[in-house]
Amino acid sequence: MHDYTIGLMSGTSLDGADGVLVDFSGDTLRVVATASQPFTEAFRAELLALNTPSHNELHRAALAGNELAAVYAQVVADLVQQASAQGITASQISAIGAHGQTVRHQPRQTAAGPANAAYTLQLNNPSLLAELTGLDVVADFRSRDVAAGGQGAPLVPAFHQGVFDRPDAHVAVLNLGGISNLSLLPPSGSSLPVLGFDCGPGNALMDAWCLQCTGQPFDAGGTWAKSGQLIPALLASLLDEPYFSLPIPKSTGRDLFSLAWLAEKLQPFSNERPQDIQNTLTELTVCACTSGVSSYGKKSKELIVCGGGAFNLHLLQRLQAGLPWLRVSTSDERGLPPLQVEAAAFAWLARQMLKRQPGNLPGVTGAVGLRVLGALYPA
Repeated sequence: MHDYTIGLMSGTSLDGADGVLVDFSGDTLRVVATASQPFTEAFRAELLALNTPSHNELHRAALAGNELAAVYAQVVADLVQQASAQGITASQISAIGAHGQTVRHQPRQTAAGPANAAYTLQLNNPSLLAELTGLDVVADFRSRDVAAGGQGAPLVPAFHQGVFDRPDAHVAVLNLGGISNLSLLPPSGSSLPVLGFDCGPGNALMDAWCLQCTGQPFDAGGTWAKSGQLIPALLASLLDEPYFSLPIPKSTGRDLFSLAWLAEKLQPFSNERPQDIQNTLTELTVCACTSGVSSYGKKSKELIVCGGGAFNLHLLQRLQAGLPWLRVSTSDERGLPPLQVEAAAFAWLARQMLKRQPGNLPGVTGAVGLRVLGALYPA
């Protein structure tokens, strides 16, 4: 008996939508199909603009949700076509887990903060996605955790635990999307809790600077950053952000680490070479991530990197240099390619919702208890 669920993810890197069809019937999950669809430059620019207050944003956000649903539907169509070639019919797919596109993330900063001031917002139109695909859709995964006093993020540590933990060692898992998040996994079977939190910027600021200066959407392999030199005063200014010193649980997004935040930080350094600024932005991501591991995951023997940043060889080398006591590798070595991990996590979360089983870890998000996450939009 097979157990198929689709997971869709479009993250803070704003590069496009990734999708996987996952079979959960075995002892370990099996990805049976993958697909992706890039965002157009115009759509990417609109999503980026919607991360900050702007003119007529309610109308524009609704239209963006419709466009995202259309992109998601194309990814699903590609997955269903691949599945059909393997003898898997659409009727065998239980649901689509569709995360949506985060444009605001404002959880409570402290447990004593006002509950009615906390929210998280992901653009999507799951009703339209169900209509376009003919499949059940599970969406809006973060809001219930926020309603229960949690951060609503990160939600992937429970999935990471099921896929990447080891019986003999502590393991750290670092997702390098637009924002970086860390899962700290105790040995399987241990009574110790899983920890997880957002470290800070991942690729978002590096990608933005690279695009502005070179016209390329990202620094392939980190070669441009590697050609530059560190600017210590700029790094100190970047790290002088209160978020980095907040205790866990904590989460963040482009609300804080925005282009406006970066522009303000760069004002005193307008005469510096662009490649030196790129090198320093890379080091900011390295410092945020290594500090998280050093503070909460010193027992870790392995750091597994996933997300788009896993392809930045310079960044991986700098992470290894900053964490010499553990081994840095990518999720490829554990059987799940870096660009499939988050989409697979939302397939798992959708399946959890259909089974009415919790998807959050209160020790990670700070929620008052376990909660079933997501809302169902039937086909």
